[in-house]
Amino acid sequence: MSEPVTDEQISALAATARPFSLAVLQWTDRRHQDGAEAIELEHQRRMVSLRAAGTIAVLSPVLSDTIAGVAVMTLTPEEADAVMQADPCVQAGMMTCAVYASLGFPGDSIG
Repeated sequence: MSEPVTDEQISALAATARPFSLAVLQWTDRRHQDGAEAIELEHQRRMVSLRAAGTIAVLSPVLSDTIAGVAVMTLTPEEADAVMQADPCVQAGMMTCAVYASLGFPGDSIG
């Protein structure tokens, strides 16, 4: 375990926080409707495109029967919600999406 974190270290990190939005996608009971595979493929194509464009900073599909995935988005919550409401799986009723204002710190990564 590392050394204890000081109040000053916490304050210094907090000062670097940048706003993001966290989109949480959940499966609905319509997940397996007719044509679901094609709709989900278009959802995946769109999410990967948003990631490539920098609109999604972190894309994390979740291996669950309830939560489909989360995305850290570089948009305001209102903008992120509008983008996610246009998602093919959301439009088809296969997923719902909740968007939350969140913070991230420079240098954080998944690697």
